[in-house]
Amino acid sequence: MPAPRSVTAVDTGRLLLRDLENNGEDDSPAAKKPKSEKFPLNTCEFAAAVAVFFLFATGLFCIYLTMPASEFGRIKLPRTLSDLRLLKENLSAYASNHPAPFILGYCSTYIFMQTFMIPGTIFMSLLAGALFGVVRGILLVVFNATAGASSCFFLSKLIGRPLVSWLWPEKLRFFQAEVSKRRDRLLNYMLFLRITPTLPNLFINLASPIVDVPFHIFFLATLIGLIPASYITVRAGLALGDLKSLKDLYDFKTFSVLFLIGFVAICPTLLKRKRVYE
Repeated sequence: MPAPRSVTAVDTGRLLLRDLENNGEDDSPAAKKPKSEKFPLNTCEFAAAVAVFFLFATGLFCIYLTMPASEFGRIKLPRTLSDLRLLKENLSAYASNHPAPFILGYCSTYIFMQTFMIPGTIFMSLLAGALFGVVRGILLVVFNATAGASSCFFLSKLIGRPLVSWLWPEKLRFFQAEVSKRRDRLLNYMLFLRITPTLPNLFINLASPIVDVPFHIFFLATLIGLIPASYITVRAGLALGDLKSLKDLYDFKTFSVLFLIGFVAICPTLLKRKRVYE
């Protein structure tokens, strides 16, 4: 297996921003290459996916119905920073006066989006910072991102193998080989992947059960590894009015810190491999 090519700071910025904006969706040329026209899921697998989706959607809708009609009509998933600022203004009073129902609705929406790979969770993370501050915002974002990723893990365990093999066959083979080489220090490797934009989060969520990453490793790596990026995003939400673009979230210094943390996480794996070769 050839060694991965080095990633420049510019490439890193583009990868991480694309991952954040698309909630981990891979739009690389390799991912867009022509694939078999046959849909990978059979009838039972497709029916199971639809059933799980409607079960989640029904629960989310029931939670929304508990909100006052005046607030329910003002809810809109943000797609731009302008949408996010308007949503924050609309929900600030409700979040302050009814924190428990609001947090229930917020968490349910975030987990739903994360489970079914719906883009836009970066705006939800910014909203947490704008409404709850850094500490409570990070707790909410990390909890929801971990819960949503875990739901996506089990959904992929149920029906994901044919879909991931159809969408990313080469990337899946690479991930399988890397996981196999690092079984003894798999937590360190998964932490590195979560902290850095080496692989999209969507792919990690879907492919991990397929390459036999144990759930407790996946869970711990997600819970811990998402903290640095969550802190950056939540903290940016405090100054939401000054944020002109999602590109303003990350600069060279931020990328350097993320990769430094990622290097520290994977260092035990690299040292062990060095001893083996010696």
